[in-house]
Amino acid sequence: MHGHTATTLLTPGARVRHPGEPDWGIGQVQSVVGARVTVNFEHAGKRLINIAVIDLEPVGDTEA
Repeated sequence: MHGHTATTLLTPGARVRHPGEPDWGIGQVQSVVGARVTVNFEHAGKRLINIAVIDLEPVGDTEA
């Protein structure tokens, strides 16, 4: 699925990965405003992600 369908899963504090940037590590969602999600990644710092373009992958606690 592409676009806003993932928005319901993305809430502040949720852990995610950027599928195109595995070197960024696991990120924690800081804020969600429409399709714009601010994520603080382990190795890339804060990034603004447009989830209409990039489908962030949720990370379960068991993967951490």
